Amino acid sequence: MSLLFAGRRQNTAPRAAIPSGRLRWLHRSLVGWGFAGPATALVVGLSIFPAVWAFLISLQKWNGIAPAKPIGLLNYELMAQDPDLIAAVRHTLVFTVLFVPASIFLGMLIAVALNRPIKLVGFYRTCIFIPFVASAAATGILASFVFNPQYGAANTVLRTIGLPQQQFLESQSQALPVICLIALWGQVGFTVVVYLAALQDIPKDVVEAARMDGANRWRVFRHVTLPALGPVTVFTSIWQTITALQLFDLVFTTTRGGPLGATQTIVYYVYLQAFKLTKFGYGSAVAYGLFAATLLITVGMIVYSRRSKIEAF
Repeated sequence: MSLLFAGRRQNTAPRAAIPSGRLRWLHRSLVGWGFAGPATALVVGLSIFPAVWAFLISLQKWNGIAPAKPIGLLNYELMAQDPDLIAAVRHTLVFTVLFVPASIFLGMLIAVALNRPIKLVGFYRTCIFIPFVASAAATGILASFVFNPQYGAANTVLRTIGLPQQQFLESQSQALPVICLIALWGQVGFTVVVYLAALQDIPKDVVEAARMDGANRWRVFRHVTLPALGPVTVFTSIWQTITALQLFDLVFTTTRGGPLGATQTIVYYVYLQAFKLTKFGYGSAVAYGLFAATLLITVGMIVYSRRSKIEAF
């Protein structure tokens, strides 16, 4: 009998451990979701749900008041026939071509300069990064005063050195390059910080070995530093491209798409269609078209970096 009871106790002991193990797993899951739950709800409520809803709106004709009318893909078909949208796409591409290479080149150049042991280097780094921390709206308002054709500081400097005054933001040919210059002033601090972090991760032994082999500064930069910055360059290119395609704040606070639509970008056109003309369905369709283009560009750059054996992602 003792052997029988002993056997029963041995068989029931592992079974008693199963509920306690499940309770511990349940307790850990609840604790984890207690921390992650608010952030997850925030992401779902402010990102995923609006994105799904916007796609449903893009399949309808809706002014925000009257009942929505389902029209299928008609909004997407109208996009190819809209001359104003084509002009906005052209302006956005021109801005992207001007902004992205310039921000990467200036960021790399300034980062290399600030990576050297110079006096007050911390002060210089702070001055470069402060414009990036400031909001784009504040930057645009400040730039409106600086580039004002009548009393702006830019024309005051031009008059002082004997050059003719310029119209800047009120000129069709100058407005978009001026906005690009303002965007560079506000965004180049980001690329500087990223490149500074990458430069400080380059092994000093490799640089010293190259110098001992007789390489000058340019050759060290060309054959050692620049290849090491390849992954960072791919990352900053994707980031700055997305930033350029989403340009809105500077346009809204400076030119409002003018003069005569010369600075109307895709995102500003979405704002104009949805919130000015109350064409929420068409505005949502244009927004999803921009999302698709941004996704294709990003995937293309990632595929290119992997085929080129640049471990950026």
